[in-house]
Amino acid sequence: MAKIIAMGNALVDIMTMLENDEVLDNLNLPKGSMQLVDQETSSKVQKQTDNLNKSLASGGSAANTIRSLAILGAETGYLGKIGKDDMGKFFAQDMIKTGVKPSLIQTDTPTGVAVALVSKDSERTFATCLGAAAELTPEDITPDIFEGYDILHVEGYLIFNNELIEKAMQTAKECGVTVSLDLASYNVVEANLDFLKYLVEKYVDILFANEEESKAFTGAEPEESLEMIAKVCDIAVVKVGEEGYFVKKGLIKHQEGVIKVKPIDSTGAGDNYAAGFLYGIINNWDLSKCARAGAVLAGNVIEVIGATMDDNRWNNIKSEIDKLK
Repeated sequence: MAKIIAMGNALVDIMTMLENDEVLDNLNLPKGSMQLVDQETSSKVQKQTDNLNKSLASGGSAANTIRSLAILGAETGYLGKIGKDDMGKFFAQDMIKTGVKPSLIQTDTPTGVAVALVSKDSERTFATCLGAAAELTPEDITPDIFEGYDILHVEGYLIFNNELIEKAMQTAKECGVTVSLDLASYNVVEANLDFLKYLVEKYVDILFANEEESKAFTGAEPEESLEMIAKVCDIAVVKVGEEGYFVKKGLIKHQEGVIKVKPIDSTGAGDNYAAGFLYGIINNWDLSKCARAGAVLAGNVIEVIGATMDDNRWNNIKSEIDKLK
């Protein structure tokens, strides 16, 4: 089985269940977006939601993906930067506990925190203070990091550090590693469109996007967007909510529906879809099975709060995945 390493912003998620969306307006946070905030704003968000139900989980898009891949049995690694604090220890221990081999660089800056504000309709809005995560630099990227790995999965949130993300992709390609990219958020795409297009055309083999992200990237509706993306990378994946998933590789095109669920929180849905899909890729499954595996993971995670699932749910997921083999 091929091995996968992920690179992303090493964050601790503070999952916060909203009673209504008024707090989003008060904090000037567009619903469904990911907003980068400073330490002061992050503290303000946490203070204004202090009376709401909360829980902690290691997070960051790529971390969510790689953790789920490890639980499925894949050999995995993770590259990121954390602080020398309790949040950093929490993140590292959670990675190790799930079977991920972490390559975590420490700094004196506090570990990054993402306040995930979950609306009643399960949509989530992130106020993210990158902290130590933002200090990952191009100099931290060396060829030995990718030794023994077959795929590098990168979260689109790293696009704000142009030199870092290009250095990682370029080094991975030079080492013969396939590059997978999740576009992450529509506002991230809009703010970095030209550079993203350059990266995708030059380095990316597998691209994941939801409906809003794909439209921001191409200006087109989902199916046309899929065709446009498939022309510049090997595998294109466009996720369209309840309508399912469109996948294309060369002349092969497939649509997979969602599984029937009772949605509670959409946090981690795209990340877990990528995990299921990539699990199929490293097992040499056809696109249909890869898409189905992604749908199983995405459908299950939106039935729980946050991007982590308990052992019983994972046992059920593994049983469904085994049926695809």
